[in-house]
Amino acid sequence: MTFNKGHLKVSTIHKIYYEDFGNRNGIPILFLHGGPGAGFSSFHKKLFDAKKHRVIFFDQRGSGKSLPLAELKENNTNELIKDIEKLRKYLKIDKWFIFGGSWGSTLAILYGIANPNRCLGFILRGIFLATKKEIDWFLYGMKSFFPEAYNNFTRKIPLNEKKDVLNWYYKNLNISNFKTVYDLASIWNSYESSCSTLKYVERKMSGEQSLAIARIEAHYFINNCFIKDGFILRNVHKVKKIPCHIIQGRHDIICPPISAYKLSKIWSESILKIVEEGAHSGFEDCMFKQIKESINYIVIDTSR
Repeated sequence: MTFNKGHLKVSTIHKIYYEDFGNRNGIPILFLHGGPGAGFSSFHKKLFDAKKHRVIFFDQRGSGKSLPLAELKENNTNELIKDIEKLRKYLKIDKWFIFGGSWGSTLAILYGIANPNRCLGFILRGIFLATKKEIDWFLYGMKSFFPEAYNNFTRKIPLNEKKDVLNWYYKNLNISNFKTVYDLASIWNSYESSCSTLKYVERKMSGEQSLAIARIEAHYFINNCFIKDGFILRNVHKVKKIPCHIIQGRHDIICPPISAYKLSKIWSESILKIVEEGAHSGFEDCMFKQIKESINYIVIDTSR
């Protein structure tokens, strides 16, 4: 039920792909995908009620169907926030609800901090606060829980460079040898996706979308996501009076629950929902169910 879609030119380099989905007169909700670099998928549309909601999906710079794919120039957090505002104005939406999972939760909060008067409420899943500690956890800490996945992730790195996994990947994901680049992108994505569910299952992703995720994630991580360490928690007060549901898997290894807990303690109008059987992926049944419930609850309750 997509009634409007296309590319919006947001810079001399980038065009972002968007889809307007559901009821054109429905309650507006912005969907922010993870990664960064992952893009949105048709599965995400199942979270929403197409009869009640007007959901705006878009692929962030370099992601999904946005052009050019995997482009790093002019690709940073501040530009993404500006893109959201350009899209809002282009679609003539005054205020909207913001949904974001994983990196999408980071971008959702940052957008809210910059534009609190445009936000009706938030639904956030798998909280990532973009701190150096969280990035280091992804690169080094998760091996305590998923040693097999970590061994595969680091197997091509020379022994003398294993202490700086991120720099090695960033350097090698941007070389001119495409066979090597695509191979490394697949390994990067296998590591992340294999650690995203409660039960370890080795998952493989290849192709251009895999390259976009790996290259853009490495680009953002090596630049500390283009924000000062601890920025989000220091500035949450700007949105703390706006309703928010925080959905967090108890067994989320990629984004451990401590970040969601810290956020909920500062965000006075937030409700923290810990899903006891949940991990990082929003696609598992228990997480999917809670996300859908929270979307319906906060959107209907706040819109009365």
